[in-house]
Amino acid sequence: MSVTREDVRRVAELARLTLPDEALDGYVAQLNGILAHMAALQSVSPQLTDAGTAPAGMPLRADEPGATPLAHEAASFAPAMREGFFLVPRLATHEDAGEGA
Repeated sequence: MSVTREDVRRVAELARLTLPDEALDGYVAQLNGILAHMAALQSVSPQLTDAGTAPAGMPLRADEPGATPLAHEAASFAPAMREGFFLVPRLATHEDAGEGA
């Protein structure tokens, strides 16, 4: 299956996009390249090879509610914290907005 200029025009029309005629060949080439990659992926066997992973896949953890504990204390990698929340600096574009609050 390959994409034609008419296919690209039709999809652009459905998406209500205006594409110049000189750009069509580029889009056709890109979309055909994507389809070629997809065809290559389809030819790969889904069976696991010697990748060190068991055929059954990774064991799943128990689905339990609650937070997953961190490997390290949050304060060890956070520059600033207050009441268990990470403090981040205000964006320069929002500095005036905090003045009245």
